[in-house]
Order: sequence, then C-alpha cells, then structure tokens
Amino acid sequence: MRLALRALALLVLLLAVAGVAAAQQRPPAKPAPAPAKPAPKSPFTPPAFKITVATEAAFPPFNYLDRKGMPAGFEMELAQEACQRMKAECEFAAFKWDELIPGLIDKKFDIIMSSMEVTSERRKRLGLSRRYYLSPGAFIAAKGAPFDGPPSLLRNKRIGIQKDSMHADWADKSFRRSAQLKRYNTLAEALQALASNEIDAVFGDKVQLWLWSQKPEGKCCELVGQDIKDNQTLGIGVAAGLRREDAKLRDAFNKALAEMLSDGTYKKINDKYFPFALN
Repeated sequence: MRLALRALALLVLLLAVAGVAAAQQRPPAKPAPAPAKPAPKSPFTPPAFKITVATEAAFPPFNYLDRKGMPAGFEMELAQEACQRMKAECEFAAFKWDELIPGLIDKKFDIIMSSMEVTSERRKRLGLSRRYYLSPGAFIAAKGAPFDGPPSLLRNKRIGIQKDSMHADWADKSFRRSAQLKRYNTLAEALQALASNEIDAVFGDKVQLWLWSQKPEGKCCELVGQDIKDNQTLGIGVAAGLRREDAKLRDAFNKALAEMLSDGTYKKINDKYFPFALN
C-alpha cells in the first residue's frame, strides 16, 4: 500500500515538473492591442447639404460646356462661389432651355442659373433670387463715329433694332419721332447692316453687341454712348430660379451673393469675362 502511494506521489510530481517545463517553452502571450486613435479631424467644414445647379450651357460666356463636357462660364463661377459660402456640395447639370423650369418644379435639380430674365410670369411660378447680373441696353456704331455721348446724338440717324424685342420697345418709346428705326428679324441681321454701312448704329443688349465687336466681322465697330437702364421696358435683370417653398435656400443664396458683391469677389469674377460691370 505504501509503495502504491509513493508511486502515485512520484507520478504527480513528474507531471507537475513536465507542466512547468512546457510552460517555460511557450512563447510569451501577446499584449492586448492598444485602443485605436481617433482619425485626425479635417480642417474643412463638411458640407451642410447637397444641391444641383442646372443651366442650358448654350449661352457663352455666361454658360457653356467646357472641353470635358461640364457646365462652365460666368454664371457657373458665381454659383460655385455661392455654394462654398453656403457650405453646400454642389453638382452642375445641363438641360434644354424648355426643361429648366419644369425640371426645377419636379425636383430634378434645385437652382436654375441660366441667364433667366426676371418676369412677372416667372415670379408667379418660381422663388427668384436677387438679381445677379444686368446687361443694359447699349448702342454700337462704326469706330470713330461722333455718337459717343448721350443717345440724343443719334437723333435723325438710322438705328437698327431687332423687331418684337424689348430693345425695339425702348427705341419706339425714345426715338420713334426723332430717328429712322430700321427693324430686322434678328440682331445678327441688324449688325450685318451696320457693318455694311446701311445704318448708323444698332441698339441692343450690351453684352451681345460687345461680343460681336470682338469677332472679325465686328472689328469695324465699337460700343458708343451711355448704358440704357429702364426697368419698365428693358427689365430688371437676371436672377436664379428656385422652388417657392425653398425659402431658406433662397435666403442663403441671396446672402452669399450679397457677400460676394461687398467683398469684391463678384467684381473679380466679372472682370475675367467682361471689361465692364454687370451689376
């Protein structure tokens, strides 16, 4: 009996010694991983919301498609700057002119910036922003012509106008009895008549007249006289179109425009495209 107990004790001792040796041969346990450090905070404020700005992209230099097929131009730069100030992530999309207002109402996009003149009919359907540009009426005549002063210098002269236009309405009101008004189907036809010395001047949209004067066929001529601004006849300018219920977005957009005008940003963008102010 004693021998059996001694053998059992010896066996237990041998097993204990073997366990200690095995434990010493095992690799040390890996320490628990340290808690992950939080990602560094971005220095940029995340966008507050996302919106889509739509344009026709067919009225350069105000809006057009660049070489990559993306909307670009004067209005798109104004929109991008406004988006940054509103802390909005903005996408830009091109649509046909007739699709712009229906698409806005159907919520396919959120803002129209496409040289859309403010009219009473559009005020009824849309929530328009403040004006962001105005191209006044102007005269263009042959270089060196003695008309660079008040419009009254053009009395008794031959003035070309595009018929059934707001510029024709102003000319009728102002020159019907004092000048020879020549009506043309298009502004291009009136300008061609000017280049051919068939008329003495053309009255129309200042930007369009200036753009023509920069082309080879318009090198003969230059803008003359004073800008013509008449809210009743020539309108109050161009605004962005928004849905009427999006009052907060309209207010944020208007605030961004006001800041751009006051701090000189608007002028910098304006000067990239035109040699004269549009607001």
